[in-house]
Amino acid sequence: MSAEEMYKEIILDYYRRPRNFGQLPNADIISHDVNTSCGDEITVQVLVKDGNVGNIRFTGKGCAICMASTSMLTEYALGKPLEEVAKFNKGVVLGLISIPISCVRLKCALLGFKVLKVGVCQYLGKQLEAEDGNK
Repeated sequence: MSAEEMYKEIILDYYRRPRNFGQLPNADIISHDVNTSCGDEITVQVLVKDGNVGNIRFTGKGCAICMASTSMLTEYALGKPLEEVAKFNKGVVLGLISIPISCVRLKCALLGFKVLKVGVCQYLGKQLEAEDGNK
């Protein structure tokens, strides 16, 4: 099995059994967005504890890339300081996915990232950086 095939299997596992999927009662951050070009829809909820991501959940529907990348991102963000999460860029998500993503699928892969970053930046009162193309 090649490395790319292995990562495709990992993505399918995250799609079939998403981590951190579900509602988070009493969330401090709730952010939602829809990818209108394909219908993917993600809501991220974060419980803030001492300036860090104390707990994180997401709900929504979407393609395998969208759901898997959001699930991977929630695992990665858990426990990190909000200030660090606010500085995440799309390279973080693409690194987690570890397979080439076509231009057409890039919005799918980055929807969860966009939703999380918007929510955290709003919570912190920060402007989004246009560098990510997700302003």
